[in-house]
Amino acid sequence: MIDRLEAIEARYNELTNLLTQPEIISDIKKTLELTKEQASLREGYEVYNKYKTLIDDIEAAKEMSKDPEMVEFAREELENLNLEKEKIEKEIEIILLPKDPNDGKNVIVEIRGAAGGDEANIFAGDLYRMYTRYAEKQGWKSEVLDSEDCAAGGFSQIEFMIKGDNVYSKLKYESGAHRVQRVPVTEANGRIQTSTATVLVMPEAEELDFELDMSEVRIDITRSSGCGGQGVNTTDSAVRLTHIPTGVIVYSQTERSQIKNKEKAIQILKTRLYDLKLREKEEAEGAERRSKIGSGDRSEKIRTYNYPQNRVTDHRIGFTTKQLDRVMDGALDEVVEALITEDQNRKLKGE
Repeated sequence: MIDRLEAIEARYNELTNLLTQPEIISDIKKTLELTKEQASLREGYEVYNKYKTLIDDIEAAKEMSKDPEMVEFAREELENLNLEKEKIEKEIEIILLPKDPNDGKNVIVEIRGAAGGDEANIFAGDLYRMYTRYAEKQGWKSEVLDSEDCAAGGFSQIEFMIKGDNVYSKLKYESGAHRVQRVPVTEANGRIQTSTATVLVMPEAEELDFELDMSEVRIDITRSSGCGGQGVNTTDSAVRLTHIPTGVIVYSQTERSQIKNKEKAIQILKTRLYDLKLREKEEAEGAERRSKIGSGDRSEKIRTYNYPQNRVTDHRIGFTTKQLDRVMDGALDEVVEALITEDQNRKLKGE
């Protein structure tokens, strides 16, 4: 453990030195790369300095215990310091676990109404509100990239970006099929119906991650579609991009400006292709993806939202809370923390 912490400290200090050198400062791409690496090491660097100070304090308390007049005070001090040492060592164990390089990134989230007709689309809208309210509580920002409204309410499909600190580290467990059990507003007989919506969370592709060759992209300009009303454009401003090698298609129509729609579409396309690359890499590495909490496969049922019992159950870890109303209003912290803790426990066990 100490060897790894010393290696982190040495690299962190080396990066601090490199980032002051003129040839590095003049290279924006290199500066970004090194700054990003240093940020990923900061937590380990800071906890190691805290740990070293604690060890020094323990040694000082041991010396103090040799003085007959200070022995009682030193014993109490040592007891507290050793408890703090145990606590920090557990913290270090978690910090030294293999990091997901995408944890610090913004995300693009796609939600689609699945089984259940209008009720599934209404539920997709409820999930969108849940995630954006959670983002607000975290101090993050959200922005709709594309959406297809449903006449009955909600969305048949919506894509949005969430920007902030370590967004992917908290939302990466959300990919999969979400199931709702409730009496739909469209149900006249008061019967409980089960509907589903799928969620896909993708880390935003950054310049260092993925370079898009625009010669491989077909660009089509069309008129925006929708349910009618003032929000539908009357000019050809919607943009559809097709990535010819993979067949991936993205569509953006939320802006009245063709240029802005194109910019959003390109960002979505980059992120989709980066996510595809990550999935292919994980499949090639074998069981790693299957050992994760949630494979990100849309067909995997990950969570049920039961309205009559005010209950939310995450099936992957057997977690249940009887506060569905609060969860749907963005109080996702308890669910997210349970998933993170279980993920860390599995990694500590080497699973």
